[in-house]
Amino acid sequence: MFWGKNALHFNLDAAEQRQAKINELRAALGPLSARGEKYCNESCLIRYLEARNWNVDRSRKMLEESLKWRVAKRPEDIRWPDVSVEAETGKLYRANFTDREGKTVVVMRPAKKVLKVFIDQKSVQKLNFVYTENEESMKTIYNHIDPEVLPVEFGGKNNVVYNHEDYSKLMTKDDIKTASFWATDGNHVNMS
Repeated sequence: MFWGKNALHFNLDAAEQRQAKINELRAALGPLSARGEKYCNESCLIRYLEARNWNVDRSRKMLEESLKWRVAKRPEDIRWPDVSVEAETGKLYRANFTDREGKTVVVMRPAKKVLKVFIDQKSVQKLNFVYTENEESMKTIYNHIDPEVLPVEFGGKNNVVYNHEDYSKLMTKDDIKTASFWATDGNHVNMS
């Protein structure tokens, strides 16, 4: 009934069925908080539907668990000063480039064994660990990231060097954008 996200053609019937599933999931969620409404935009609903093979009930359950977690942990309230120590050494940071689909790239440099300790087994299976000395690994990364923007240390051609001070300025600007987006009253937030 549905094609994967990389399908080139959708017929009108499939597009209508897809939209019907999105609408069904939105209705199944019922009333949401202001932040829940912002989180559960159409792109979000599609991600959850795709993750559960377009099964609305399973997608709803998964999304409700995510919403409970978001209420408890409030990830949208995390600001740069809360996590800046994690990026001081450059072992974890958001790249200044995107992947081939325009998605954000997070650079993590810890050893595989160390990283696996902090990630549940189900998530570990979904991650691609990339090793510059492994040809198959590099094919995987080049399929997702243009070698021209990929740092040299990861097998790319970009001679970029991590600068914590510059990165901190970028992240502080992002904090202002994030706070404005999540402001429930629609007013922009001034964090200066």
